[in-house]
Amino acid sequence: MYTLSSGCSGYRDAMIGDWDNLRVFLALAEEGNLTAAARRLRVSHPTISRRIKALEDELGTRLFDRLPDRFQPTEQALELLHDVKEMERASLSIDRRSAGLSGSHLGTVRISVDETMAEFLGRHLTELTANHKCIEFEIAVAHISANLSRREADLLIRHHVPDLASVVGRKLATFAFSVYGTAELAARTDGSRSTLVELPWVGFDEEHQYMPGQRWQAALLGNGRPAVRTNNGVMLANAIRGGNGVGVLPCFIGDADPALVRVTPVIDEAATDQWLLVHSDLRNVPRVRIVMDALVQLFKAHRAEIEGGPFPVAGEPERPRLTA
Repeated sequence: MYTLSSGCSGYRDAMIGDWDNLRVFLALAEEGNLTAAARRLRVSHPTISRRIKALEDELGTRLFDRLPDRFQPTEQALELLHDVKEMERASLSIDRRSAGLSGSHLGTVRISVDETMAEFLGRHLTELTANHKCIEFEIAVAHISANLSRREADLLIRHHVPDLASVVGRKLATFAFSVYGTAELAARTDGSRSTLVELPWVGFDEEHQYMPGQRWQAALLGNGRPAVRTNNGVMLANAIRGGNGVGVLPCFIGDADPALVRVTPVIDEAATDQWLLVHSDLRNVPRVRIVMDALVQLFKAHRAEIEGGPFPVAGEPERPRLTA
C-alpha cells in the first residue's frame, strides 16, 4: 500500500494498493511510448493504457500528456516518479536476494550474449550443460546488454565492463580476429595493404563501428567503405561466406568454416576481451555460481580455438601480425 498526501502538489490524499500499476507508470515514464513500455513489461498496449487510467483515477490527476510521438509525464507524475523508482529498487533487491534463499541448485539461469558469443556457446552447449542437468539454461541474444539489476538476465557475457558498483566482472578470454574470405578472393591478395584495399569488403554499418575490428578495417580502407554493410554478426559471416567480400571475423568462426580462408594473420588491434558479468546479489546463488564456474572452464578448455593459431599457409612461416 502506497500513500500520497496532498501537500502542495495538487494531489488529493490517495492510497495506491496495486504495485503493478506503479510498475506500468514507471515503464511508460522511462520509455516514453506504449510499444517500448509493453515490450519491457511483456504485456499488451491495452494493459498499459488500462493500468495508467486506473492509477490516474486512484490519484485523481492526469499523469501523462499524450503527444503525437510520446507520452510526456506531467508535473504531478514527475513528483511521483522519484518515489516509484525507489520502490522499484527495493522490489528488485528483494527479488534478487530471494533467488538465493532456498540454497537449491535447481532452477533457470539466463545468460545474455551478442550473436557472435551465441555462436560460440551454441557450438559448445552440450559440453556446457553436460554435468548440470538440474539447471535450465536460457541463452538470450541481443546487442543491447540486459539489465542485471532488473534481472533481465542472471549473467552477461560482454566485451566491456559497465562502471557499476553492483556488477562484478571476471575476464573469460581474449578473442582473436582476422580477415577472412573465400579462396577465390584470398587468391587475389598477398596480405599487403595495397592488395587488401583492392578487394571488396563486408563490414558493420555506421552505428556498429564499435564492433571488434571495425576501426582497424576503417583505417585500412581510408575513404573507401564496405560494399555490403550490416548490423548483425551472423549476417556478416554469411555475406563473407557467400563471396560478397572479405571481412573481419573472430578466428573461432573463420577457422572452423571450410568455405573460408584466413587472409591475414591475427589483427592485434581487434583482439577483444570477453567478460562474465553478474550482479553482486546473485553471484553466490548456487545455480548461478555453478554456471559461472562452468563457463570459466569452458572458455579455458577452448583457449586455442578462441585465440587463433599460426597463420595457416602451407610451406610458409607465420607472417608477422598485421597492423593498419
